[in-house]
Amino acid sequence: MTTTDVPTREQLVRRASELVPILRKNAAWSEENRRIHDDSIGALADAGIFRMRVPARFGGYESDTRTLVDVAAELGRADGSVGWTASVYWIPTWMAGLFPDHVQEEVFATPDVRVCGTLSPSAMAAPAEGGIVVNGKWGFISGALHAQWQVVVAVRVAPDSEPMPVMALVPMTDLLMVDDWHTAGLRGTGSVSTVAENVFVPEDRVLPLGAVVQGNGGVSRVNAEAAMYRSPLLPVASASSVGAVLGMARAASESFLERLPHRKITYTNYESQAEAPLTHLQVADATLKTDQAEFHAHRLAGLVDGKSARTGGWTLEERVRARADMGAVCRLAKEAVDLLASASGGSSLYSDVMIQRIARDVHAANLHALMHPNTNAELYGRVLCGLEPNTLYV
Repeated sequence: MTTTDVPTREQLVRRASELVPILRKNAAWSEENRRIHDDSIGALADAGIFRMRVPARFGGYESDTRTLVDVAAELGRADGSVGWTASVYWIPTWMAGLFPDHVQEEVFATPDVRVCGTLSPSAMAAPAEGGIVVNGKWGFISGALHAQWQVVVAVRVAPDSEPMPVMALVPMTDLLMVDDWHTAGLRGTGSVSTVAENVFVPEDRVLPLGAVVQGNGGVSRVNAEAAMYRSPLLPVASASSVGAVLGMARAASESFLERLPHRKITYTNYESQAEAPLTHLQVADATLKTDQAEFHAHRLAGLVDGKSARTGGWTLEERVRARADMGAVCRLAKEAVDLLASASGGSSLYSDVMIQRIARDVHAANLHALMHPNTNAELYGRVLCGLEPNTLYV
């Protein structure tokens, strides 16, 4: 076990900002090869990005979610796939801290360990002596190609009990990878599928998913006292996810304004697009939408960090508002990017123009089942109208 000096939020954000040039340099390669460039992974490790949700006793920073938002926004400003993948690593890495302390010692023995994962119960688990045997396949496993562990979810079926979803920690060496990540957006994330074929998982690396989601499923004696673990999974995951999307919106503005002085509006008398009132309205509207996305991202992180700083439970409305804020960030960021992309002209269709990649990446993020703006807004409104949520994932 080790401890380390913990960088401040400002230091971590500055480190992330300093990575922007190398991440942008590698972005085209990552998209073409459908995986994060190894040099980008190394740069993220050197900057301490993978330690941000590692327990302090293992050399981690236990960063709060506001720090995650601000760091991911810088990474997403450089490359949406990098920001997304770093954010995905933070969530299962946090989840690994829910397991027994001796399991954590095994996981976090690897320096700058990377844990990927999913919440989709698309596999089956059968009881076995000392644990479970898992068979099944999981899709959309962002960061799998550079991870050492995966958090998997499977439905445990036993003769003497009702089927129950469980969460388990599995070394990547126990899983097969299917190279099926051929997508329009977030191509660089390498979100391939993974497969378990009769994989035995010891009982101490298995937790009931329902209890974890409700915030009472952890068994770690040490982490139970840490502020980072005082909030339930879905609000934590929501706050961990939104920074990269916010960064994409900022990148779109940066890309648009960088090209603006050199662009005419074809078939008009405007020698510069910057002279057109329509452009003024589009830039203002996109900027205000990005500002609104930032508000919801910071409100979400403030809720999670505020609740984590104190002991006390979460109300149902607070839980679903966390998901609503996440959905709002995605919707507003996409609207901002779409405005600027549509104002970028035919020349932006070329693959070396950054804004077309940003538009595809932010669209892909909006399609994620847990981030979809409509799904999250409906859930929030449903609870505000006095109905029970129609999902376990709150």
